[in-house]
Amino acid sequence: MKVPLLDLTAQYGPIRDEVLAALVRVCDSQRFIMGPEVESLERELAALLEVKAAIGVSSGTDALLAAMMALCVGPGDEVITPTYSFFATAGCVVRLGATPVLVDIDPVTYNADPHAVAAAIGPRTKAIIPVHLYGQSADMDPILAAAARAGVAVIEDAAQAIGARYKGRAVGSLGTLGCFSFFPSKNLGAFGDGGLVTTDDQALAHEVRLLRNHGAEPKYFHRVVGGNFRLDAVQAAVLRVKAPHLLSWTEARRRNAERYRELFGALVPAGLVSLPAESPDCYHIYNQFVIRTAARDALRAHLDAAGVGTEIYYPVPFHMQECFAPLGYARGAFPQAERAAAETLALPIYGELTADQQQHVVESIAAFFAGR
Repeated sequence: MKVPLLDLTAQYGPIRDEVLAALVRVCDSQRFIMGPEVESLERELAALLEVKAAIGVSSGTDALLAAMMALCVGPGDEVITPTYSFFATAGCVVRLGATPVLVDIDPVTYNADPHAVAAAIGPRTKAIIPVHLYGQSADMDPILAAAARAGVAVIEDAAQAIGARYKGRAVGSLGTLGCFSFFPSKNLGAFGDGGLVTTDDQALAHEVRLLRNHGAEPKYFHRVVGGNFRLDAVQAAVLRVKAPHLLSWTEARRRNAERYRELFGALVPAGLVSLPAESPDCYHIYNQFVIRTAARDALRAHLDAAGVGTEIYYPVPFHMQECFAPLGYARGAFPQAERAAAETLALPIYGELTADQQQHVVESIAAFFAGR
């Protein structure tokens, strides 16, 4: 049996006709840059995410970049981020000439350790970027409280967490700004790159809209230097078809996560594999289902031979990346992140995953440990 890490064709089949109709609508309109599709998507996602403003942009990376530019992050500033995340979280800080101040993660949730975040705040701190990794919100209350005491902004990196909630509130609505990705593998994925910036601050929303279009207002008149961060109308049209299905797709992922727990409990002896923890205050959307074991690399090779797709998110923390060597962090500086990088493995979790496929995944894991 083959079990891919992700099967986008299974998601596409039931909505194919609706997607094609949306694409034809855009082609017939010949409105490819901004326009009514993008504006409608922004209104619909603002309602879904419970924010006053949602601004479509060209990628999750550009969402982070535009958010920081709107806050005037630049040389001499520091931005606090976890050392364990997708590269863009810290990469965008460096692109603006600011300095990432890295912190370790909580070993259970893989999100930034709130105590480490608070301890890292200094006189040059301009913003904090908590990452809602793998689809579960970071512990936001202590982070927001520390930020408020210091008078610094909070940019939520919610690239993997659209629809996730913290104490009943949607992620992306908790901080100063929220940033989302519509990369095709995300729970709400486009047919290419796309992203979103959210905020309740209308002045910041206006600044992001300005920045995504070269800082022009009106056309050809530039108060600031922005970039080309626009969301294409084609991607907006696809996302408008997909967005109404997001909750049902998320619930399917959550059911699959629960089935995994049952299968592991029945087939894999306790203590051999750690399963994802769901915090009681959080609604986890399971963008990834990440297990951990000291035998990670051997297990991955075994699963590959058994036809099971897996992925390692992320094998090298920021402080161990060659490009960030000038930051001066040494191996061992963030032990929890380093351990997670060495032990974690993502299993298939997409909503269309069948019970038989999940049975094969866990039986293959059980066979691996039985043979050791």
